Order: sequence, then structure tokens, then C-alpha cells
Amino acid sequence: MEMLHIHCMKLSCATSFYTMITLDNVNKSYGDFKALKNLNLTVKPGEIYCLLGANGAGKTTTINLLLGFITPNTGTISINNINVQKSALKSKQYLAYIPENLMLYPNLTAVENLNYFSGIGGKSFGKKALETFLDDAGLQREAFHKRLSKFSKGMRQKVGIAIALAKDTKVLLLDEPTSGLDPKASNEFGQLLKHLKNKGVAILMATHDIFRAKDVATHIGIMKEGELKYEFETDKISLAALESTYLKIMDYKTLEV
Repeated sequence: MEMLHIHCMKLSCATSFYTMITLDNVNKSYGDFKALKNLNLTVKPGEIYCLLGANGAGKTTTINLLLGFITPNTGTISINNINVQKSALKSKQYLAYIPENLMLYPNLTAVENLNYFSGIGGKSFGKKALETFLDDAGLQREAFHKRLSKFSKGMRQKVGIAIALAKDTKVLLLDEPTSGLDPKASNEFGQLLKHLKNKGVAILMATHDIFRAKDVATHIGIMKEGELKYEFETDKISLAALESTYLKIMDYKTLEV
């Protein structure tokens, strides 16, 4: 049965390929609670790495460390070979972040939000260019000049992707971006991630969504209690085997039918 033996693809930060995201022997504790234990993880340009795991597994902690919101107890974290602990502001120039609930300005239109956040990133675009970014992100043209207070979550996520496109981001960090999306919106978001992947963006996504991870990812890691238990090249494992492996790692019991 195609299952746990597939985990032998453990990655090492000492490998020779160029990486955009690197966590090398990272540990993070809060008092006696060990949120991350010896985490080694790399993402190359043009890869989508999905972190699967239950709440408290360490997925969001990993994202927050890469963003420089928190610092590790030990280990090294880098974005585009820039040490995040030493140069957090410099490392942020290369990344974009889309959380579960993207914070945009509800009283501004999609174009106005994009223009504002592009300006914060030091970019300046005309109206036509801004509309092109929104178009590339899959937002309906009739929504370009509507206030975001009228937008669904899926539409707001597309504005977030447009901001990443305008920034010409090299690294995209995502924390449960498809949570609460209907199947159509989730599929559309997955297609946008593949588009960014094809542009050479390195993507790290924390998610509970096994199906979406299998659909979009080039690599999948399963975390439990702060440890990266297994890693897979996605094209080398079936969805059924991935789900079975995940359930075994989580010690979930399956229903007999």
C-alpha cells in the first residue's frame, strides 16, 4: 500500500539548490511549551509547499517566524538568503502574506486598495496597470471599482493576489487562505497559485485542506506537535494514500462503512 514509506524524501538545508525560503534547525518555545522542534524546511522558486496539520501543529508559528513577527529560540530563518532575524525589514521586500482573513480597506474599491498597498511597497502604477493586475488575479472586471465591503472572501483573496503581483513578490506566505471558500472559489484560488508558481514564486501555504494541497502543491509536509513528521513530492503519492497517511500520523480513527 502506498503509504508511510514515501517519507524518505527528507530535505536538507545543506543541499546545493537555490532556495527562497529556508528554516534550518529552528526551535521555538513559549515557556515549557515547544511550538517547533528542530524544523528544517526549504522552498525553491516555482514550488508550492503545503503544510498540513491540526490546530497547534506549528503551521502558523512557522509563518510568523518567516514574517519576523516572532523570533526563534535557536536556528536560522532566511528569505532569499537574507537572515530574517538580522534583517526582517529587508527580507519583507521579497514576500507577500495572505492570512485566513485578509485585512483590506472595506470603504475603498479594489483599484484603490491595490493602489494604496502598492504605494506602501514603493510601487506606483497608473489606472490601466492596476486594472491589469486585478484582471490577472481573476477578479471580475465589473468589481474593479466597487467597494470591498461588498466583496466575498474569495474576491478579497483575489485582490490580495493582485497586490502580490504588483509587488512582483518572490515569496508568498499563506495561512489557511481557502478556509470558508466554496468549492468554486477554492478552485479558482488554486489556479491563481499555480499561475504564481509558473512565474517562479516560492509559495508556502499552511492549510487543513488535504484535497487542495494535493491539487496545487509540488511538496507537502505533515506537522504534528511542532515537528515535521513527513514530507512528500506530491506527484509521487495519491490523494487516498496522502489522506490515509495523514490520519495515521494524527492518530485519527476512520469510520468503517
